[in-house]
Amino acid sequence: MKRIALLVLGTLAAVCMGSTHKAPPEFTHSSAADWINSQPLTLAGLKGKVVLVEFWAFECENCLNSAAWVHSIEQSKGPAGLVIVGVHTPELPQEQSPEHVRAAVERLGIHYPVMLDANYSYWNAMDNQYWPAFYLIGRDGLLYGSVIGELHVGDAQGKQVEQAIDLLLQAKAS
Repeated sequence: MKRIALLVLGTLAAVCMGSTHKAPPEFTHSSAADWINSQPLTLAGLKGKVVLVEFWAFECENCLNSAAWVHSIEQSKGPAGLVIVGVHTPELPQEQSPEHVRAAVERLGIHYPVMLDANYSYWNAMDNQYWPAFYLIGRDGLLYGSVIGELHVGDAQGKQVEQAIDLLLQAKAS
């Protein structure tokens, strides 16, 4: 049985592939108007892919500090089957405007799908509490772990998450 090392709320923990991981809640927005760079996605439609869900807000300094790491992961792991889904949940009043989010996505050069979560429905469904926060879903559609806070290219925490992504990418889809 393979084991994956994941950061769970900042602590390195061992979790078994295919053991008692739970299915994450389905994306809560199904209108095309609530998605940028993509038609509405479903977790069922992403089964067979490794998915990194990123909760962020465009004026969140910690989120912006993680942008280079997310871009690096998109470039290096995307061809192997990683799908990044940004979930923009506003922290400040001006971040609630879909037009402002669309402008920020363009300005920041974000090419992966972004779901607009102005009503906090997915944030609440995932019991999320922080910006940024990252949730890792395996090819089997199950949630394997999460990490909160900034991730940077080359730092220890970022490398550990990358290793977990690599292991999930190597796992066969069930």
